[in-house]
Amino acid sequence: MRALITRPREDAGALAKLLGGRGIECVIEPLLTIEPVKDAGLDFTGVQAVLLTSANGARALAAQDAGKSAGAWRHLAVFAVGEATASAAREAGCRRVSSAGGDVGALARLVAERLEPKGGALLHIAGTHVAGDLAGLLAKAGFTVRRAVIYEAREADCISAELISMIEAGGIDVALFFSPRTAKSFVTLAFEAGVSSACEGVTALCLSAAVAREAETIAWNEVRVAAHPDLDGLLALIDEFRRDAGLGA
Repeated sequence: MRALITRPREDAGALAKLLGGRGIECVIEPLLTIEPVKDAGLDFTGVQAVLLTSANGARALAAQDAGKSAGAWRHLAVFAVGEATASAAREAGCRRVSSAGGDVGALARLVAERLEPKGGALLHIAGTHVAGDLAGLLAKAGFTVRRAVIYEAREADCISAELISMIEAGGIDVALFFSPRTAKSFVTLAFEAGVSSACEGVTALCLSAAVAREAETIAWNEVRVAAHPDLDGLLALIDEFRRDAGLGA
């Protein structure tokens, strides 16, 4: 079984290792490249907690450590959207990390349960493209959310000749999509490369319904959605696919 990983290279290696342990061959084709925003001007004044909606945010935050705010965020409460993001925050040196174990809605609920609006502002570490309305959800609960854009996720402008050949030859069994933007990018590039029809032999495995909506604009063999929008949910989806295909679990 061969799986296409479309995640940024910073995330793809760890995922490939997990899949390799399941006997799955991986093809890594990053559709987003993560680049830090220089001199982002982080300001933690009056901030009671940091919100992270991706592991990229945690890594970019660690890379921003400079000047008078160096390391200041490591002493604040950090709320992460899921365990992969929480792990990245811990690796970056955060001492107080809580994982919502889900999506932006779950993150907003966790913050509202644990914190009080009067305790101070919330700083959302974000990229130039933001999925979901975290600030809007928390505003309804009375919180003030400031957004700090400290990295950019740049889309690939094409898919490689090697991947095109694999798709055309039926060499990809499943394609993994973790974000609506990545799924949308793949669909666009597949049409441009003339391999959209060849995707009828590939099953798209999507982290959430929002991701699936972007992926299903081309004809796949099948589009499946994880029962829970996190890494464990997608791994369970992969195991389910393998069982259904008679490949074991």
